[in-house]
Amino acid sequence: MKIFKKTLIYAIIILAVLNAFYFFWLSPRYVVPILMYHRFGYESGSLFVTPENFKRQMNYLKNKDYNVISLHELVRGIKSKEKFSRNTVVITVDDGFKDNFTYAYPVFKKHSFPAEIFIVAGNIGKKKEYLNWDEINTMLEDGISFGGHTKNHAYLPSVKSEKVLWNEIAGCKRLIERNISGEVDYFCYPIGGFNDEVKKIVKKAGYNGACTTNRGFAELNKDVYELKRIKIKNSDMNKPFSFRAKLSGYYNLFRSKKAGD
Repeated sequence: MKIFKKTLIYAIIILAVLNAFYFFWLSPRYVVPILMYHRFGYESGSLFVTPENFKRQMNYLKNKDYNVISLHELVRGIKSKEKFSRNTVVITVDDGFKDNFTYAYPVFKKHSFPAEIFIVAGNIGKKKEYLNWDEINTMLEDGISFGGHTKNHAYLPSVKSEKVLWNEIAGCKRLIERNISGEVDYFCYPIGGFNDEVKKIVKKAGYNGACTTNRGFAELNKDVYELKRIKIKNSDMNKPFSFRAKLSGYYNLFRSKKAGD
């Protein structure tokens, strides 16, 4: 009987500690997860997700009633200090490869999911493996938004010339806006790299926010110009809890931090 009482007391203490940890430390650190994709296809490499696994991932979001919102809705909510439901998620895709149109777009359209595709503007319509402007304008009609990812995929912290930085950042925005019906509101730092000077130019160029990877200095995505994201891998659906962990809203808390530059 004494052993049972001791065990019960220990169990109650452990539960109390876990509840306190969740409510006072973990729960206030929740952020809406921003998923990051690059390529869709069957090539090897960490940037590729097969069309089948991508469909499984998007079906999971649909079947589990995730609230898939646009990056614009997220940024607007952060600025107004809105509290999002714990099943909210944002989808982003980097670079603007043609496989985005071939494989990802039909799935987004089927589920009516918004997504933000960050494009390397100088490659669009000029390199066969990248999207063209007709494909981009077709996707725009179905709720897919497009952001800037520089003109030439430059690693911005290494660029010392302010003129070149301005061309890569503001020039990217201008080039896209000349070819689409609408404005380009968001930017993505290539390889996640940025510093204070780069951020200043992104703001000056007229972007309303910017995405990085898990780099940055601002915790909990409070700074809309250094929004941390989570890379989705082809293997995530094959590992127990991996995809669910990345959707939890707490995944970045336990990742090693990287400096912006």
